Amino acid sequence: MTSENLLLEIFVEELPPRALKNLGEAFASALAASLARDGLAGADALVTAYATPRRLAVHVTNVLAAAADKPVTQKLMPVSVGLDAAGNATPALLKKLAALGAEASAVAGLRREGEGKAETLYLDSIARGATLAAGLQTALEAALAALPIPKVMSYQLADGWTSVHFVRPAHALVALHGAQVVPVAVLGLTAGNATHGHRFEASADPVLIAHADAYAKTLFEQGAVIASFAERRTEIARQLAAAAQKAGADLHPIEDEALLDEVTALVERPNVLIGQFEPEFLAVPQECLILTMKANQKYFPLLDAGGKLANRFLVVSNLTPGDPSAIIGGNERVVRPRLADAKFFFDQDRKKTLESRLPLLAKVVYHNKLGSQGQRSERVVTIVNAIVNAIARAIAEQPGGSESARQAASAARLAKADLLTDMVGEFPELQGTMGRYYALNDGLAPEVADAIEDHYKPRFAGDALPRGKAGIVVALADKLETLAGMFGIGQAPTGDKDPFSLRRHAIGVIRMLMESDLDLALDEAIAAANAAFTAIDGFTPAGVPLRDFIYERLVGLLREQGYTAHEIDAVVSLQPQHLDEIPRRLAAVRAFSALPQAEALAAANKRVGNILKKTTGDAGDVIDAALLREDAEQALARALDDIAPRADAAFGAGDYTASLKTLAALRAPVDEFFDKVMVNAEEAALRANRLALLKRLRSAMNRVADLSKLSG
Repeated sequence: MTSENLLLEIFVEELPPRALKNLGEAFASALAASLARDGLAGADALVTAYATPRRLAVHVTNVLAAAADKPVTQKLMPVSVGLDAAGNATPALLKKLAALGAEASAVAGLRREGEGKAETLYLDSIARGATLAAGLQTALEAALAALPIPKVMSYQLADGWTSVHFVRPAHALVALHGAQVVPVAVLGLTAGNATHGHRFEASADPVLIAHADAYAKTLFEQGAVIASFAERRTEIARQLAAAAQKAGADLHPIEDEALLDEVTALVERPNVLIGQFEPEFLAVPQECLILTMKANQKYFPLLDAGGKLANRFLVVSNLTPGDPSAIIGGNERVVRPRLADAKFFFDQDRKKTLESRLPLLAKVVYHNKLGSQGQRSERVVTIVNAIVNAIARAIAEQPGGSESARQAASAARLAKADLLTDMVGEFPELQGTMGRYYALNDGLAPEVADAIEDHYKPRFAGDALPRGKAGIVVALADKLETLAGMFGIGQAPTGDKDPFSLRRHAIGVIRMLMESDLDLALDEAIAAANAAFTAIDGFTPAGVPLRDFIYERLVGLLREQGYTAHEIDAVVSLQPQHLDEIPRRLAAVRAFSALPQAEALAAANKRVGNILKKTTGDAGDVIDAALLREDAEQALARALDDIAPRADAAFGAGDYTASLKTLAALRAPVDEFFDKVMVNAEEAALRANRLALLKRLRSAMNRVADLSKLSG
């Protein structure tokens, strides 16, 4: 059966730019999948998605005009129900055949399978394959229904009566199988071969598509449109790089994948132009200028090799006039008031110190059950002080340690003050960033200013940790306050709902405890956070649930880092309090697992654990040497006396790999013990003594990790 390539396009009014990429990909994949289900497109069909601000389209290779006929077998009913004693069809069988569209004469051709009471009647027939017109109609309707539309619009067709619901009003439909129009209809439109090009620069209107394979080329040549989202994005990136070089040899456009996607969704034929603004605006923190240019104008700011903002920017225009000066001038006029507003906010904010803004935090609601931002700041300071006290010795031993503690307390007090500034009110994304600038303006130490900015870090996966000890302590306290507070009022995440980003906060806590050199136990940190809420009515400290929640996030984080489920379970099941030890423990487990003795020792460890679980209360706490009657149990006791102290010494020194490798020498005496010794002896004292020996063995083996988790 012959095949041709298929092209389908829906021409619409401007689509939402942030959704365009997903809309294009979803439309193409859903339509192609539906064609494949109907047997009109094979598994090897190539699917190409097209998406511009005013169209969604898809090109599918090797689509059949009609799907192949398929044999169909339908189970009817038992023979005893369908045929009477004379072998004639019963009313029940005739009714079933009629419902399936089969004639009564089909009874003679029914197939029997099975024997006795299980003998069943089957109807074998041939199902005609779907035609392309019918299959494409089904595919088109299914694809539109499955689109991830952010917000549906309702509009009326030209008849003034019919209402249509779609992402944007649709004005044309193209459906071509090779050069032939496929007669489908949707959204009040009937398919043809005519579409429209660029709103202003198309050389023909309408643009007639002669063949499915000519779509992209025809649109480019006659419609001045680059139909492919990916090709348009690549072209914009190329022009941005070229324009940056033209603007200055050491300049480059800011890297922002989301902005590049959004701009790609705003233009059909990109034209990158260079604009500039007055150098005096560079006195404003560049984060403010960059944010207003990106968020409000969709410009690409230019940075020098050192990352410093230049007074030039790039505009991705949808027009390509011979003289672009009017477009450039217009964009420069538009951006100037934005930058002037930023400068005004910055100048006004610096007239008041962060310290002077603190009383106003009492009027800013944080949570209706947890009080104001002022109360929250006080709690963060309390937690900071508790953390500092817990790690006082570690801080004192470091140069400038006491000063770091004072800086952390100062930063914690002022960390939320910039929420009351005009700049952060206009650009909430700059909270923390502006706090640093205003702290420096107030004459505070750079370490305090850095801690104010960094206390929100890490904001996302892969984000950098705060700079310096003060920043780490404040960020840790801030996240612990959020976690303890929300858990304490019953706002823990459920399912996929996490409105307060508690999972992200927990990962931040984990990373800071794992990657910094704070000598802080997790339970100490949680207790410090809970203690800060004693004045809150209805607050219930959530120690164990919060700790378990953090360990659950830890497991996910370690999986992302490439550790196996067995390795993670072996370490995390012990719930080690000092998370900075976990990477070394995991490395030790991995090294131990590579030893030839590892599998046998892990299995023995699991066996010991099972025995001890079943004999709770029977095991003694002290091994009586006089009751070690068998050679094998004596040998195991001697081995433990020799090996356990050496393993413990390595553990105490933090050399977890050496500790576990030392235990490998226990394999032979352990194997001998289980081969030769009956643990559950009839004599109670003897049984208790052997169980005490196993308790000591399990304790010695499971200090770094629960080795039984490696079994199997």
